[in-house]
Amino acid sequence: MIRTGIGYDSHRLAEGRRLVIGGVEIPHTCGLLGHSDADVLVHALCDALLGAVADGDIGTHFPDRDPQWEDADSTVLLRQVTERLTQAGWRILNTDATVVTEAPRLAPYIPSMRTRLAEVMGLEPSRVSVKAKSNEGMDAVGRREGIAAMAVATVCRASAANLSLSGDQ
Repeated sequence: MIRTGIGYDSHRLAEGRRLVIGGVEIPHTCGLLGHSDADVLVHALCDALLGAVADGDIGTHFPDRDPQWEDADSTVLLRQVTERLTQAGWRILNTDATVVTEAPRLAPYIPSMRTRLAEVMGLEPSRVSVKAKSNEGMDAVGRREGIAAMAVATVCRASAANLSLSGDQ
């Protein structure tokens, strides 16, 4: 059985915060405002993975009312989501994500993001796609007020994981 989930997250930019996207710290004048490190890419991936197996969302498992998640490294959340799926008999096949931001330019950091996310999820980097787009000056993201991310995750039952999928050689 193969299933797909979709995730989305957005956070406001704020002075005095580190900017962490895809588990990678990026030099910038502002960071993202949130209860944890506000890593929009990781949060969207968590929601996509949880959605694929109909297991709630990131807020259900890591509520912002819980002090243990304050300033948490979001890759810890992603690792826990990955472990949750594994324990339930699921295997991650592929993830694909897009980060939408006007600044900073993310292209130089995408290889590091892919490597870090793959490491956290226990995947080969070839199964983790990250892209960056601009919003061409439109809406709050376009006005540089925040950053958003969308993600899709495909999972299968662990028993079906040995099946060879086309293009996966």
